[in-house]
Amino acid sequence: MQSLFPEKNSVQNTIYDEELLALRGKGFREAGVSYIEDMLKSGRREKLLLHSCCAPCSSACLEYLSLFFDITDFFYNPNISDKSEYKKRAEELERLITCYNYETEGKTTALSGHPREADGLKGERLKAIEFVEGEYEPGAFLEAVRGFEKEPEGGRRCIRCFRLRLYKTAEYAAANGFDCFTTTLTISPMKNAALLNHLGQEAALEYGVRFLPSDFKKKDGYKRSIELSTAYGLYRQDFCGCAFSKAEREKKKNER
Repeated sequence: MQSLFPEKNSVQNTIYDEELLALRGKGFREAGVSYIEDMLKSGRREKLLLHSCCAPCSSACLEYLSLFFDITDFFYNPNISDKSEYKKRAEELERLITCYNYETEGKTTALSGHPREADGLKGERLKAIEFVEGEYEPGAFLEAVRGFEKEPEGGRRCIRCFRLRLYKTAEYAAANGFDCFTTTLTISPMKNAALLNHLGQEAALEYGVRFLPSDFKKKDGYKRSIELSTAYGLYRQDFCGCAFSKAEREKKKNER
């Protein structure tokens, strides 16, 4: 396997970073719907590993995807620099999943009345959502972003962070018999869906497991996540998790 993070001073690598940050595109949500349509037509129900960054972002993704897939939620986020913050987010996600499973036990839940009913897909939740907490590896994150600590939010540091988490998710999916994987990160209006989908496909090719395209923020996905966060009283953080993001947030607050 090639290194995820080539030499920091590589001109070729710098050009590649710029190309990634410039990625734009549409149709990722539609590509995900098409994937589900093909799966339903074939009569199969796949095992999906969903990389989750936090409970609020996961809420709408789980509500929708659990109608079509047997889901294991994978919490792997070594970018969260503070251990107490990490545990708080992991425990909040596990609490949400417990609530979902309790509310839907013995029931079938369809898309009727759901914001994405217009997708025209018919599904039902057949199996409880499972939760797996990955290893807490802040050192892996710090090594991945070494040399890019002062990059602005959304820049080259974030490319390396996303790649680290998506590759680990793909690795876990391949090693544990999952049919496909995806991430909740595309539900955020602050995240570049084209970049995330590109990195997801990159990881899928590396580990030989399919990647489910997504742009979960579309069709009121982000709005739905806010509604569900309010309904379940979820803790909503105001920074991605890393110390660099937190410092940038504090600086902006002080400048107001």
